[in-house]
Amino acid sequence: MNQEIPIETLIQKALEMLAFSYVPYSRYTVGAALLTKQGEIYTGCNIENAAYGPSNCAERTAFFKAISEGKKEFSAIAVVGGPNGTTEEYCMPCGVCRQVMVEFCDKDFKIIIAKSPKDYIVKNLEEILPFSFNPQDKIGANAK
Repeated sequence: MNQEIPIETLIQKALEMLAFSYVPYSRYTVGAALLTKQGEIYTGCNIENAAYGPSNCAERTAFFKAISEGKKEFSAIAVVGGPNGTTEEYCMPCGVCRQVMVEFCDKDFKIIIAKSPKDYIVKNLEEILPFSFNPQDKIGANAK
């Protein structure tokens, strides 16, 4: 499916999510907007916890919301973030979020890293996580 990606809309939705971040420890807010192949948008923000381990990134929050509603095919995600709600730097997904993306997305899945709706870069999943461990690599997946 060759879908037109509404880049500026995704970035704007991700920017709106910064206000919902719960970050009393790092003060580093992150927002994400995930586009399904059906054209639906799921949003997420980062949520910290005093124990750190139970914290969740904005990207995974968006993915888990979508997956929990039965969506499993995705086209793109926009990610914005920075200290105290600023977006003066590009905010790349962490390794755990990249691995979640590999689980549910094709290698041409688009990651839009933005400072604003007019200032962004676009990478595909294979560019940000080359040589990934993906569902096809699971033990027995290729067994005959």
